[in-house]
Amino acid sequence: MSALSALIEREIALISRFVSVLHEEQDTLKHARISELPSLTAEKARLVDQLNALEAERLTTLGLERQPGAMEGWLKTHSTERQAAELWRQLLELARQAKTTHDLNARLLDMHARQTSELLAALTQQGEKPALYSANGQTLAASGSRIIDSA
Repeated sequence: MSALSALIEREIALISRFVSVLHEEQDTLKHARISELPSLTAEKARLVDQLNALEAERLTTLGLERQPGAMEGWLKTHSTERQAAELWRQLLELARQAKTTHDLNARLLDMHARQTSELLAALTQQGEKPALYSANGQTLAASGSRIIDSA
């Protein structure tokens, strides 16, 4: 196995763990176990840092800059790296899964945030007070007393 293949395998292992954490996060959001989110967020951040470090190591090893298509171009010019090319395809597929799952989790989180906002608004909203009218038909300001205001 080439050094490149070994690096990509390490990336695959990390991104597989990342996808697994995203699925845990999704389950947590689906079942509204919001208190579990901070630890999952910390785990995701740690994995992203490790993935970025491995990517930098791979790019440095190959003498590439971080830009779209750089790895594909390198693999095309190094056709003997067949195993690395196959591993790269696996890595890209896992990255697509991670993006799809992350996007769904963001929508679930947004849904929870909207529901929470709506509940808070309902709990803190001053009830609509019915207008009271004086003997001459003019609107009276509410006095703050339920007994008087409801009379």
